[in-house]
Amino acid sequence: MKILCFLTLAAATLSFAQLSGQNISLPKPNLDKGYSITKSLSLRKSAEAQDFQKAKDLSLEEISDLLWAANGVNRPAEGRRTAPSAMNSQDIYLYVLAKSGAYLYNAKEHTLSLVANSDLRAAGAGGQKAFGDAPIIVLLVSDISKLRSGGEKLGAMDAGIVSQNISLFCSGTGLITRVRASMDVDALTKALKLNASQIPMLNHPVGK
Repeated sequence: MKILCFLTLAAATLSFAQLSGQNISLPKPNLDKGYSITKSLSLRKSAEAQDFQKAKDLSLEEISDLLWAANGVNRPAEGRRTAPSAMNSQDIYLYVLAKSGAYLYNAKEHTLSLVANSDLRAAGAGGQKAFGDAPIIVLLVSDISKLRSGGEKLGAMDAGIVSQNISLFCSGTGLITRVRASMDVDALTKALKLNASQIPMLNHPVGK
C-alpha cells in the first residue's frame, strides 16, 4: 500500500516552482493579509495574456492563502467552506497546474496531492497559448454526481462562486488573475484521470 508523505516546509516563502514531484502540506493560511473587501472590489480587473508571460512565481504561503480563500474550510467543526455550494454539495475541486506537475487540493487537510507529473498549463490555456506561461493555473472541476438535481447548471454556478473568491483574493493581495472558460477539456480529462461526472468548468491563471 502506497503511503503519501507530505512535505512540511518551515520556509513558507519558498517558491512553489521549486517543489518538484512532491505531495505538499500547505502552511496555515494567513487570515490577516490583504485589503478590505471594498478596496479589493475597487481593484479587481482581468489581467491580459502578456501580463502572465512576465509574472513571477508564487510562494508556498501565497498558494496556501489562495486555495483557502478559493474554497477552503473556514468552519472546521462543520466542514463548511469559504464558498457556498448548492445544497452544500461541495462539488468543486481545485487542481493546481504548474511546471512541476498537477496537484489536487484537499480542503479538509489543506494539502496538495500530486496527480500528474507533467506540465498541463498548455492544456489549461487551450487555444490561447500565452496563458500557458502563467506560473500556475487553478482549474475548477465540478463533480456533478454530488449534486442531487440541477447537474451541470448548478455545477457551473458553484464554479462561478469559487471563481469570484479567487478574483477578489488576487485583487486584494497584489496577485494577477483572469477567469477563463477556454481550455483543452479532453486533454485535461485524460491527464487528470477525471470520470464522466467530473467536468472542468473554469480556470484561473495566477501570477504576481
